[in-house]
Amino acid sequence: MSAITRLQPETRLTGAVIHNGLVYLAGQVADDATLDAEGQTADILGQVDALLAEAGTDKSRLISVQIFLADMNDMAGMNRAWDAWLDQANKPARATVEARLADPLWRVELTGIAALP
Repeated sequence: MSAITRLQPETRLTGAVIHNGLVYLAGQVADDATLDAEGQTADILGQVDALLAEAGTDKSRLISVQIFLADMNDMAGMNRAWDAWLDQANKPARATVEARLADPLWRVELTGIAALP
């Protein structure tokens, strides 16, 4: 039986779960919801970097990412932040969809799966 490690547990969820050599990220949202979509995305990607580092891996090991936008008109801004952050040599599979997010101030939510080294 493989161990399950939970990072940054909160009331209703865990920030990341490690199991069988994979890191599963919970939906990440910006700490500063007053930012535009580009700013929120940059904020979220910084959180992703920190969670992956805590798990013992990094963005070069991302396998899959799902991005939820409150408004598809924010796609260009989100992509600017994404492109500035992305490891160009190790791009994950990605899906981006429009969704109503839990807080109306959130413009972006991101989740993903990464491999451990």
